[in-house]
Amino acid sequence: MLQTLAWTAISLGVLTALIIAADEPHAGGNGVFLSALHCGAGCVLGDVVAVALFGPGFATEFAFAYIFGIAFQYIPIRAMRDVSPATALWDAIKADTLSLVAFELGMFGWMAIARFWLSEAAAPASIVFWFTMQIAMIAGFATTYPANWLLVKWGVKGGM
Repeated sequence: MLQTLAWTAISLGVLTALIIAADEPHAGGNGVFLSALHCGAGCVLGDVVAVALFGPGFATEFAFAYIFGIAFQYIPIRAMRDVSPATALWDAIKADTLSLVAFELGMFGWMAIARFWLSEAAAPASIVFWFTMQIAMIAGFATTYPANWLLVKWGVKGGM
């Protein structure tokens, strides 16, 4: 259990460090980069909570990732805009659904490959699981970045 908590903290710490390091505004694609990281943070947190509560399973992990991801988008929308809760929720769903699905496809794709190749990758108590989860986060970022770029370009999602 302690090992699982340690790997979870390390995994979330890497995402947090990237967000903090990229906090200063820069010219170029920084807004898309931060939007993709923000999406990844919600997805990973949802995935980790789902695995901790129910064990690995794509359906529960996706459901938790979606709920956490939409919440991560909803809270800032409510804080920064003068809109009703229903409007904020709809805006969060529009802004993050494609992004979340893209992130989870990359993450689940890698985890499926890892589970096929490495039997230990399916056991959350193993170090192999949490190592492959970190690689899955990178894969998720790689698949969500283009989706975030499109969403920001189309004006559906604001760059951060």
